[in-house]
Formats: sequence, structure tokens, C-alpha cells
Amino acid sequence: MNISEIRVKLVDDGDDKLLAFCTLTFEHEFVVRDLKIIQGPNSPFVAMPSRKLTDRCPACGGKNHLRARCCNDCGGPLDTMRAGKDERGRAKLHTDIAHPIHADARHRIQGRILAAYAQELERSKLPGYTPPKLGADYDDEDEAARAPLRQRPTEREMEA
Repeated sequence: MNISEIRVKLVDDGDDKLLAFCTLTFEHEFVVRDLKIIQGPNSPFVAMPSRKLTDRCPACGGKNHLRARCCNDCGGPLDTMRAGKDERGRAKLHTDIAHPIHADARHRIQGRILAAYAQELERSKLPGYTPPKLGADYDDEDEAARAPLRQRPTEREMEA
């Protein structure tokens, strides 16, 4: 599957490890949003989109984030040590929503994203720079106008 577009939006706060947000479009047909470019100990890396893990309150069954001390629904106390551990022994609080299946795919995707990040950094130094739109800013009509749509044949055309 080919990456047809990469949008990188730089983060303004220079003190944070979060460098940028990213949106990938595959073959003008499938969008993955909320990838993050994070400054690691040696170099930047790409974090895949993730969501917070939750569990149910033993008293009322309400859904709560694993770090919650009290239930969002009934207010009852929750065990703060109920999160599972990852391979490094740290609390597992998030899970990927979308991610590459193997290391080669991750390497290819991360390489393209980090190259786009470097280009966006250079563009940001130019006068009149305006950051790309991402997420809630992302205009679906704008996307439709920019990407060629593949029209599927109608049932009538398929029967012919």
C-alpha cells in the first residue's frame, strides 16, 4: 500500500518531547490520523495513534481509564494498580489503534514521515509559512478536491 500524502503539523512548544502531529493518506483512499513525532533519547521516532485503556467499575460497571482513582459513574473508589504491565514492566495504559504489522513496514513508514517532518521544519522557516490542516481542522471537501476519486461502476454498468 503506497503512501499518497503525509501532512505534518509542528508543535509550538519547544520544551516538550512532542515535536509534531502527522496524518497519513494511503492510495488517496484511507487516512490514518493522530500519529505523533516524538523526540526520543537518541533521535525522533513515530508513535502510532493510540487510545487509553479502560476497565469496568466492580460496583456499577461504569467505564474508567486505568489510572482513575474513582469511578466516573458512581464515584466509588478504584484500585489504582489495576493496569497490566508491558514487556518492560511499565503500566500498560494505552493501546495502538493502527500500526504496522512488521518491522520493515514500520521502518518504511517512519522514514517517510521523518523525511516529511524535516521538510516541514524547513518550510516553517520561510516567510509567510502557514501550517497544514490536520484533525478537526482537516477539511474533507478540500481533500476530495485534491485527491482523484476512483469511481466504482454502478450495478447497471457491472451487469452490462
